[in-house]
Amino acid sequence: MAKIQVEGKSKRGLGRALIQLGLTLYALVTLYPLFWLFTSAFKTNEEFDSRPFYLPKVWHWDNLTRAWDVSAMGTSLINSTIVTVTALAFTLVMGALAAYVLARFQFRFKAFFMGLFLLGMLIPIHSTLVPLFIMLKQVKLLDTYWALILPYTAFELPLAIFVTAAFLTAIPKEIEEAALIDGTGYWGIFFRMMLPLSLPALSTVAILGFLRFWNDFAFALIFISKPALKTVPLSLSVFATGYSTDYKLTMAAMTIAVIPTIIAFLMFQEQIMKGMTAGAVKG
Repeated sequence: MAKIQVEGKSKRGLGRALIQLGLTLYALVTLYPLFWLFTSAFKTNEEFDSRPFYLPKVWHWDNLTRAWDVSAMGTSLINSTIVTVTALAFTLVMGALAAYVLARFQFRFKAFFMGLFLLGMLIPIHSTLVPLFIMLKQVKLLDTYWALILPYTAFELPLAIFVTAAFLTAIPKEIEEAALIDGTGYWGIFFRMMLPLSLPALSTVAILGFLRFWNDFAFALIFISKPALKTVPLSLSVFATGYSTDYKLTMAAMTIAVIPTIIAFLMFQEQIMKGMTAGAVKG
C-alpha cells in the first residue's frame, strides 16, 4: 500500500512538473515578441535587417526621442487618451444601466432586446465604415473627437451589456429586497450596491474596450484627417511610405505606444480574471 501511495505521489509530482514546464514555455513564447519589439527599438536599420533576433551591439536611445518628435507622439497620446477615456466612460455607464435592467427585471420584449444586443455583436465593425462616414459627414462630426467616441461606444455596448448582465444575474435577489424594505430606491440600489458589486465585470469590459479603442486604426484613418487630432495608430504610420519603412523609428514608436496598454493590464489583471470567470460560469 505504501509503495502504491509513493508511486501515486511521484506520478502527480511528475504531472505538475510537466504542466509547469509547459506553462513556462508558453509564457516565454508569448512574451518573446514583446521582448523583440523592445530590443529592436534600439537598433539601426542595418542591424535590424542583418541581426533581427540578436541584442543590439550599441543601444541607440536617441531612437525613442526621434520617434517621439517625428510622429508628434505627445499630441497623439493626448488625443488617444481623450477618445479612449470618454468612450470607456459612456460604455461602462450605459452598459451597466442596461445590464442592470435586463438582469434584475422582468418585462415584455425582454428577449427581443437581448436578441437585439446580440445582433449588435454579430455585425462586422468595418463593414459599417462607409455608412458611418456618410452619417458623420451629414451631422458635421468628421474631424472631431465625437467621430471616434460615438462609434466606439456603440460597438462596445453589446459586449459590455452581456458581460455585466451575466455577472449581475448571479447576485441574490434577497439583497435588493432587503434594500427596498429599508427604503432604498432602485437608483440607490444600482449606485450603492449593484455597481460596486459588478466591478470585476466592468473591469473586464474596461480593459477589453481600452485595447480596442487605443489600437484602432481604421476608424481613425477614415474619420480623422486633421494632424492635430490624430491618434496613436495614425502617428505610427508616418514612418512607412509606399517605398520604404524606417524600422528603427517604427519600433521605437511602437514601444512607446504599447506601454500604456501594459500598465493598464497590470493594474486590472486580477479584476479581469474575476470578471471573465464570473461571466463564463455564472452566465
